[in-house]
Amino acid sequence: MITVAVLTLSDKGSKGEREDMSGPMIAEILKGIRAEVKHYEILPDEKELIKEKLLEYCRKVDLILTTGGTGLGPRDVTPDATLEIIDREIPGIAEAMRAEGLKKTNRSMLSRAVAGVKGETLIINLPGSPKAVKENLEVILDAIPHAVGKIKGDPTECSRL
Repeated sequence: MITVAVLTLSDKGSKGEREDMSGPMIAEILKGIRAEVKHYEILPDEKELIKEKLLEYCRKVDLILTTGGTGLGPRDVTPDATLEIIDREIPGIAEAMRAEGLKKTNRSMLSRAVAGVKGETLIINLPGSPKAVKENLEVILDAIPHAVGKIKGDPTECSRL
């Protein structure tokens, strides 16, 4: 079982001014890969707070999925916070999400989402809208268990015959 933390980054959501639809959707989708959300929080778009929470959850879970704060707005700082704490970036994850998204909307190219590893935890930034969360997770979902296994030291071969 993959343990997960979901962080929704939204100024309005953190004040109770907007219902978070994306965080609960993530939890539901993850059931398909035997992953369980152990921690869920809604935070304001504050880079230092986001970094603090990412570091806290890296010591507790295998996977952190963030939702929100990946755009071009001045308060969209999730990728910046993520980049400051990860040990290694995994550009292919974000590239795959953007590439698939471009098939539906040219705005996908504006996403600044990143993915990477901190210690033994995989961190992936997802967009904020429920529709985009679902579409992005569909692209990467099958790769997540393999990625988590490799991060944890799984010695089996990656190649397929």
